[in-house]
Amino acid sequence: MSGKRWIAISIAVGIFFISTVFNFFSYALSSNFTEMFEAAENEWLEHVVERGNGRGKIVVLDVNGVIQDTGDAVPLFSTGTYHHRQFLSMLEQAGEDPSIDGILLRVDTPGGGVVESAEIHDRITKIQEETEKPIFVSMGSMAASGGYYIAAPADKIIAHPSTITGSLGVILESVNIAGLAEQLGIEANVIKSGEFKDIMSPLREMTEAEHEILQEMLDESYNEFVRVIAEGRNMAESEVRKLADGRIYSGNQGVQLDLVDELGSKDEAIQLLMDHIGKGNIDVVRYEPSFGLNQFFALSAQKMFQTDHDLLGIKELLNQSNSPTLKYLYRN
Repeated sequence: MSGKRWIAISIAVGIFFISTVFNFFSYALSSNFTEMFEAAENEWLEHVVERGNGRGKIVVLDVNGVIQDTGDAVPLFSTGTYHHRQFLSMLEQAGEDPSIDGILLRVDTPGGGVVESAEIHDRITKIQEETEKPIFVSMGSMAASGGYYIAAPADKIIAHPSTITGSLGVILESVNIAGLAEQLGIEANVIKSGEFKDIMSPLREMTEAEHEILQEMLDESYNEFVRVIAEGRNMAESEVRKLADGRIYSGNQGVQLDLVDELGSKDEAIQLLMDHIGKGNIDVVRYEPSFGLNQFFALSAQKMFQTDHDLLGIKELLNQSNSPTLKYLYRN
């Protein structure tokens, strides 16, 4: 290797090192320096949003957006969207932390995947069984389908009068473009190992046998949805089935139908949870990422080698499968 090339490599390494050190101290000066090096016994740090009497605390966890697992490739400081694995991690920490007296789930979602909704539901019931910590749900503008599925086991559900909830049921959908493909002269060449390998292909009509297969799968998920509501709300399954025809309900209607316990805002839900715990006005906390050295250097490398986060998002979108999946999801 020539001397000039070695010099170029040395300069590049030096620039990377200087950039890393500069970013490090920039972050340190703009944040709590000690938190940055805190030994990460917990993945999430507590941020007090409402100081109370110091006798205990509740944590507020948000389910905001479509409930789906998009993997790990998300910006470190992303806000305003739901990230499934992060939420499950926060919920687990809240359940295991003995200093947390209660959990408030702020649910504002049209629902999402059947599997993801079930994972949240199972985590909630596990916390209730193992710790007996009260879990309240505060519904935002929408808590429909999978949003209600995860709310069903809560000790109390509080909604705004105008909350959109309900949409109790399962949906599986795809697009049939066979007619358009024929007009454009597009033909599908499919080689398959079995009759149903290309089930729900958008380039042909669905057969009756295929419809029966999919309906049977959907009915299994629907029956599980009914069971979860009946068990969580202490209702007869026959009564749940009358309500679970896919229609939406307002918060007011939810109270009348026993799908919601009380009407109120998020702040009122917090107060109800505090009253239930019985320690007075205790601290209200949220979770923030524990930002240690590993996270810092990972972020620095990401900024160095991939500055355009929009391109990262597009790449992830393209890599996602477009195959139809069963969903507890409200479509408007």
